[in-house]
Amino acid sequence: MTRRNEGLVFLVLFGLTIPMANWLASTVGMVCAPNGPCLIWVAPGLMTASGVLMVGIALVLRDLVQRRLGVGCAAGAVLAGGAISAFLAPPALVIASTVAFLVSEFADLAVYTSLARRRFVAAVLASGLVGLVVDSVLFLWLAYGSLEFLAGQIVGKTLVIVVSIPFVMWLNSRDERLGLAPA
Repeated sequence: MTRRNEGLVFLVLFGLTIPMANWLASTVGMVCAPNGPCLIWVAPGLMTASGVLMVGIALVLRDLVQRRLGVGCAAGAVLAGGAISAFLAPPALVIASTVAFLVSEFADLAVYTSLARRRFVAAVLASGLVGLVVDSVLFLWLAYGSLEFLAGQIVGKTLVIVVSIPFVMWLNSRDERLGLAPA
């Protein structure tokens, strides 16, 4: 598969994470609070909105889109994702979801861009951690006026990013072996 084709696959998957995160957060969980998120366990005694799983994946996929298709395409994908989020989020979550997505993904983009040429795996990890904190704080505060689930959001998204690191390492190793330079 070519670099461009892989980038397009990452782009489509990135686009799917946005509606999936909103759908999960509002419909799937062990407990669904009235006018609140549906919750899942992310650690013993720690619950958070189920959409965190897709947000963690989105942060990694955005980096992979940039690696394959370039920073312009990644920035465009973030803007398109913000628009998708605005149209597909439940009405009460539209502003929170859109603002948190746009700000966190652009924070991820800034950190990733500064590190990616020298240390790809570290760039994915560092940018994901910055993006997940920004996303968690903004989303929870704007959507629910509370940071009650902040620890769970951070743990859940971090777990997803950490689980993705072996794939990121494999991709980097394969790219180096094949002489594929980042876009």
